[in-house]
Amino acid sequence: MSARSRDRIFGDKLRAAKIRLESARRQSRDAESDIVAAECEVWSAQMEGYGGPAQPSPTIAQAVGAGFFFLEVKCRRCNHQGAVDLRRLRRHESTEIWRLEASLSCERCRAGHRWKAEVHMIRLSRAPDTSGPWYAPDELDGH
Repeated sequence: MSARSRDRIFGDKLRAAKIRLESARRQSRDAESDIVAAECEVWSAQMEGYGGPAQPSPTIAQAVGAGFFFLEVKCRRCNHQGAVDLRRLRRHESTEIWRLEASLSCERCRAGHRWKAEVHMIRLSRAPDTSGPWYAPDELDGH
C-alpha cells in the first residue's frame, strides 16, 4: 500500500481522533478547575461558618489558579480584619493554606507591643471585602 492511499484511508481517522483527544483534554482541564474552585468554596464556607477545621485545605497555587487571590484573616487580640494577597506571599506555591496561619500576624498590634498578635483565617475570597472600617490590607504581615 502506498503512502498516498494510506493517508487517504487513515488520515481522516487520525485527524478526527486527535481532535477528539484535544477536546477531551480541554474538558478535563475545565472539570479539574471547577473541582478546585468548589474545594476552595467549601473550605471557605467551612472556615467562615464553623471556624474550621482548617485541614485539609487547598494549596496557594490551587487557590490562585481558581481565582481566590485573597485570604481574609482576623486578629485574635484587636479583632482587626484584613486580607492577605496570596500572590504576594513569599511561600512555595505548593504550601497548603492552613500552614500560613502560624506565620501571619497583625501589624497594628505588633506596632504597639513587642510581641506579635496571632490571626485566624476567615475565608478565601476573590476580592477583599473593603466595606468595613476595619479594612487595612497593609497592616497584616505575611512574612
